[in-house]
Amino acid sequence: MPHFRMPLSKLIAVCAWSAALATGTQALSDPAGAYLAARVAAQSSDYETASKYFDQLMAGGMQDAATLETALINHVILQDFDRTTALVDQLVAAAGDDGSQIAALVQLATVAKQGDFAAGLTLVEDGANAGPLVLGLYKAWALVGEGRMAEALEAFDAMAKQPALAGFASYHKALALAQVGDFEGAEEILAGPAADVIHRSRRGVLAHVQVLSQLERNDEALQVMAAVFGDTLDPHLLQVREQLTDGEALPFTVARNATDGIAELYFTVATALAGEVPDAFPLVHTRLAHWLRPDHEDAILLSASLLEEQKQFDLAIATYQEILPESPLFQAAEMGRAEAMVRADRTDAAIEVLQSLARAEEDSPGVWTSLGDVLRREERYDEATKAYDSAIEAIPDPQAADWFVFYARAISEERADHWDAAEADFRRALDLNPGQPSVLNYLGYSYVEKKQNLDEALGMIEQAVAARPDSGYIVDSLGWAYFELGRYQESVEQMERAVELEAVDPLVNDHLGDVYWAVGRKREAEFQWKRALSFAAAVDNKTDMDIERVRRKLEVGLDVVREEEGAPPLSAVKREVMDEAAQ
Repeated sequence: MPHFRMPLSKLIAVCAWSAALATGTQALSDPAGAYLAARVAAQSSDYETASKYFDQLMAGGMQDAATLETALINHVILQDFDRTTALVDQLVAAAGDDGSQIAALVQLATVAKQGDFAAGLTLVEDGANAGPLVLGLYKAWALVGEGRMAEALEAFDAMAKQPALAGFASYHKALALAQVGDFEGAEEILAGPAADVIHRSRRGVLAHVQVLSQLERNDEALQVMAAVFGDTLDPHLLQVREQLTDGEALPFTVARNATDGIAELYFTVATALAGEVPDAFPLVHTRLAHWLRPDHEDAILLSASLLEEQKQFDLAIATYQEILPESPLFQAAEMGRAEAMVRADRTDAAIEVLQSLARAEEDSPGVWTSLGDVLRREERYDEATKAYDSAIEAIPDPQAADWFVFYARAISEERADHWDAAEADFRRALDLNPGQPSVLNYLGYSYVEKKQNLDEALGMIEQAVAARPDSGYIVDSLGWAYFELGRYQESVEQMERAVELEAVDPLVNDHLGDVYWAVGRKREAEFQWKRALSFAAAVDNKTDMDIERVRRKLEVGLDVVREEEGAPPLSAVKREVMDEAAQ
């Protein structure tokens, strides 16, 4: 990025641009304002806005390498591949001997898309700046595409000699062998020393399963699925398991030809880079993988997930919609789309998506659970309970992994004042998954609030804290249990720890205020109550804390409030002891 001094007039233009961007008005004609607008939009992953401004800058004559590269990144992520060819040529010329990694990645993908593997090999030999992993595996796949299989295998083996790249190279060599019908050779790799690495990816497992099925070893394929996925299977995997169980021979589809192999290369790199490098870089790889192979639905889903993480919800929603209804991954895509809608504050639309999906997939516990979760977050507890009812009905034999749906239904029932039903579901969740900290904490805290089973409640919460000592909410529950038991000094220690962990949570700060009052530290109590009110205001009063009760405590103190509520007074003996200790 070039460095320059910005005069006051330009600074004013930038401020004007900020207002224009917020209101969606036309881009400014001022070059400095448009330049900063483009850079800020790019840095905030606002690809559509950034693309608009960079196109404006380039049309105005700004053709430096940094501008061209960022523009290229945005057009790739927006899947505007009609625009990328000209940009690549301009960028290669502007970058000179240093080269551009993004330009190289797009150049290599472009010739692979055209099936011109000889051109791809020329780019590799000319030192295209795409990184050693991409260049090494691309060369091998291009040799496959040229029909030079022996040389391709040598290239894969050369990559495998580098410890950091061995797993990637072994996986792609197995795909190449399977592609030409050498399923025995592919299976030897997939079940060999690289198996642990290969099985970390869903597509690696599917490749192994398909190879075993081609070898008429469906039973072993089922064992591989069970070992990696257990009983938690999405609709696509359920379909695969059913086909294997019925004795069908699964076709090998993970990489059907060299272009597919290069698409898989880009996808492999994207999965390795996600969360490790700037957000745009993995997206470039997933978009190129999808461009090379339009039916690469895993690349579509990863793109959507990455966009969602970057809070580009409209782009994420549009990307999820690229998965068609007939796809076995459609359910996963629709659930992802609904979650993106929730995060974009389009909850009603998300509920409609999930309700439609639930009608189509009546026997899917996951869909009903997702619908229940959204309804529960919207405090529509009776509707949420009904959704969880449907989820549980779709589970013929609940296992340990199914504890959550009983727990979620219990929360909805508790919030809807159906305590007996809630208590039974909490207990059922613990039967399925004994020692589960979230369930122990919620049930224990509920008992404390209801002044029931206090000794058992304390044991539950202590067990939860032992499992998750850094969870502020669980530590808060323990402090509150001590408070209700009149063990005020022990409560202080836990509540102070809870506030350290959840410094701005209104309810936790309110609880600490009550505990301070109980030990005679009244000024500190009032300070905590005021903090609790300020934090509640910061979250638009969306808190379980009773705001009016806190205000009343500030007016008359906790003792009077408890008296007004008909609650028993704080222990006079313990108060006297604590008052003396505080002096």
